[in-house]
Amino acid sequence: MSADRIERETFIEAPVERVWEIVTEPEHVGRWFSDAGAEIDLRPGGAMSMTWEEHGTVYGRVEAVERPRRFAVRWAAQMGSQDLEAGSTLVEFTLASEGEGTRLRVVESGFASLDMPEADRIAKVDGNSEGWQIELGHLADYVAHPAVMR
Repeated sequence: MSADRIERETFIEAPVERVWEIVTEPEHVGRWFSDAGAEIDLRPGGAMSMTWEEHGTVYGRVEAVERPRRFAVRWAAQMGSQDLEAGSTLVEFTLASEGEGTRLRVVESGFASLDMPEADRIAKVDGNSEGWQIELGHLADYVAHPAVMR
């Protein structure tokens, strides 16, 4: 990981089409990723929001939809901000079949261009890095036991 990007990769025991649905459809994203719902207009330029009871809402824009292999969104660096030009990062999900499962790669980039003090930028990278580790664990749990998740 550099100061500008976070890279995570995991194996999910489900076919690519199933993982695609869970990563892109709001009824799933609002359960494994955010805990108070999600909205996704699944087309390039479409609006996106994810809400957490404790943290609030993050807003974004869909950048790429290449079913079932690549999904990219740009989301605001600050909770509650809808101004992506004021500071945002790009999150790219890449899915590849691997045996009977899916290799999922997540790359979040653009931290170096955020207009914030260096210490805040480092904290943002560290927090999101830890967050992706946790959220990908939630994703694997959700695929295995969707009824148990929120």
